[in-house]
Amino acid sequence: MSTTPQYVAEPGPDPLAESARRHLWMHFTRHSSYQTGEHVPVIVRGQGAYVWDDQGRRYLDGLAGLFAVQVGHGREELAEAAARQARELAFFPIWSYAHPKAIQLAERLAHLAPGDLNRVFFTSGGGEAVETAWKLAKQYFRITGKPGKYKVISRSVAYHGTPHGALSLTGIPAAKHAFEPLVPGAHKVPNTNFYRAPQHGDDEVAFGRWAADRIAEAIEFEGPESVAAVFIEPVQNSGGCFPPPPGYLAAVREICTKYDVLMVADETITAFGRIGAMFACERFGVTPDIITCAKGMTSGYAPMGAMIASDRLFEPFSRGTNTFLHGYTWGGHPVAAAVALANLDLLDQGGVIENVRANEQAFRASLERLLDLPIVGDIRGAGYFYGIELVKDRATKQTFNADESERLLRGFMSRALFDAGLYCRADDRGDPVIQLAPPLIIGQPEFDEIEAILRRVLTEAWSII
Repeated sequence: MSTTPQYVAEPGPDPLAESARRHLWMHFTRHSSYQTGEHVPVIVRGQGAYVWDDQGRRYLDGLAGLFAVQVGHGREELAEAAARQARELAFFPIWSYAHPKAIQLAERLAHLAPGDLNRVFFTSGGGEAVETAWKLAKQYFRITGKPGKYKVISRSVAYHGTPHGALSLTGIPAAKHAFEPLVPGAHKVPNTNFYRAPQHGDDEVAFGRWAADRIAEAIEFEGPESVAAVFIEPVQNSGGCFPPPPGYLAAVREICTKYDVLMVADETITAFGRIGAMFACERFGVTPDIITCAKGMTSGYAPMGAMIASDRLFEPFSRGTNTFLHGYTWGGHPVAAAVALANLDLLDQGGVIENVRANEQAFRASLERLLDLPIVGDIRGAGYFYGIELVKDRATKQTFNADESERLLRGFMSRALFDAGLYCRADDRGDPVIQLAPPLIIGQPEFDEIEAILRRVLTEAWSII
């Protein structure tokens, strides 16, 4: 037994928060705020659409953890599935071997995915799935006689993950500067923010065609012989939930086919019911070459992601000595796979996705009541996935400058929303927005609670800016 002295939190009102302040390196966190006395929130329990902190306070989980907890917190079915699998086979890798749960989950995902997307490569999360897709695109073209096709195109302000390849795809300059140089070959095109459309701001269909044409233009500029893939979220998260204009995704599909470029749907957030279908690209009537997914696959109860690829992309790897030299220790983890299978049962049989389809318009209508507030410029999204853009002047769509955004979001709103009982995201990757992606099990009572809290906090925010 180790004789190394262990840290014991000093006596005080909240030893867990103090221990977190001293030892826990939290992700995407400005830790200086906790060095000056701000309390570290410590969440200890969840049930349904709510979570509780270590002081007994309850919060409506308006972000499903991190766009993940589709079926809500505290589902015994998922806990039991994990426990059963851990007792039977806690871990074994899928490096040249297989185990039943990985096989069963791969088959199930293949049946759920559109078209001939029948090959499932498991990862630990969404960033790894995106990294996997780019590497597959490169190697696929290399072994099929087109080694010059390595570049990728993604969209402005889009977030695709933190590994170096996925970060190169990410269209948020501030998220990348500290880690440059990144992977070469990643190029950006405009996103589908219709609220701030630089062209065709009065015609959503024409704007969608314009935005799709920018992808074709980028392929032509870089040279079709050098472009391997286009990465695109069906509904873009970062920037505040940009849905695809009518016809946009179909146009992107046509462009990718024309230039022999792979279309990759990054569904890390949008899959597994978030947009009212198992995969959002299915709801929008488009079949990509690859889907990347994670988060909602297990409802966040265990870490798991996947790249789902078409048979065409797997075929060269089924011959000779060709091997996709890529993998992760935890990819296809037995316990995570068992949880995913149980979660898919709940999504399939528990009426969860049907609940989204039945209530999405009511959710939108509840949020749109906030449009009477002068600080609310736009409300956009789909399914149970919405962004509320905040403005200084709604008539001109004037946004906040960097200092004002800092004071509004981090200086006031993030803490004020949480203190009011709503966990969500106040974000300025792009223009200032509030993002909402609650568990898929909620209905009108929770919609009303979200609207009431937002109204109270936004009204106060307007009075102090």
